[in-house]
Amino acid sequence: MAKKVKKHPDEMSFLDHLEELRWHLIRATLAVVIIATVAFIFKGTLFEIVFGPQNPDFVSYDILCKISQFFGAEKGCIADGDMDFIIQSRKVAGQFSAAIWTSIMAGVVIGFPYILYEFWKFISPGLYENERKSSKGFIVVASFLFFLGAAFGYFVVAPLSINFLATFKISDAVQNEFDIDSFIGLVRASVLASGLIFELPIIMYFLTKIGLVTPEFLKKNRKYALVIVLILAAIITPPDISTQVIVAVPIIILYEVSIFISRGVIRREKRRLKKEGLA
Repeated sequence: MAKKVKKHPDEMSFLDHLEELRWHLIRATLAVVIIATVAFIFKGTLFEIVFGPQNPDFVSYDILCKISQFFGAEKGCIADGDMDFIIQSRKVAGQFSAAIWTSIMAGVVIGFPYILYEFWKFISPGLYENERKSSKGFIVVASFLFFLGAAFGYFVVAPLSINFLATFKISDAVQNEFDIDSFIGLVRASVLASGLIFELPIIMYFLTKIGLVTPEFLKKNRKYALVIVLILAAIITPPDISTQVIVAVPIIILYEVSIFISRGVIRREKRRLKKEGLA
């Protein structure tokens, strides 16, 4: 049987590219399924992690309390009885469904580097050799930023949100009994949203590479970005100024880092053009 020779990207048709993409997606999905299966087997440990912010002794609460006090607020501190709420399942398959979807979430989060690897294998053949070399650390850096953002969501955003919502009452006649889907959804959204937000420097890198963004554009629109960041922080955190500042500061830092990265991309591009005699 003749060995199938892989075509050069320039020789591949649209259908060939789709076929190639299909296999990358299949491998990425298979990795997520395998990790999710392992997570489901160890679901006891998994849910100890997911329900961590429910515990008043959770590692973040003491630190967040001190930060809130620094900003002159007390809402970040846990008092006796503040976390006295129940997580309940009101559906027959509620707990099983929660276990399945939480395991899949764990598969996506833990398998993120491999998902990026498959994405990179798909797009890298279409890049120039110098672009592949300059982007060699893409998977490592992007994975680090994602995990850093996921940790920020789990240890900062989720506890702040749970603390606020668990202590908020309109009347003593109403008891807080949260549905398991709602609680896990809050933790999941905090982790995944924060992980993706922390990918901002990577996104700006590629937008600069294709010419849609420049450092001058980012600096000129810094004040608008600041407003958007504050609005975003207000959406994903409780309506308390100290918690909004805690969430907004890392995003602002990421924006400034994005300007620095964009400037570096433009500088390297100018050097390349000058070396090739095109500038």
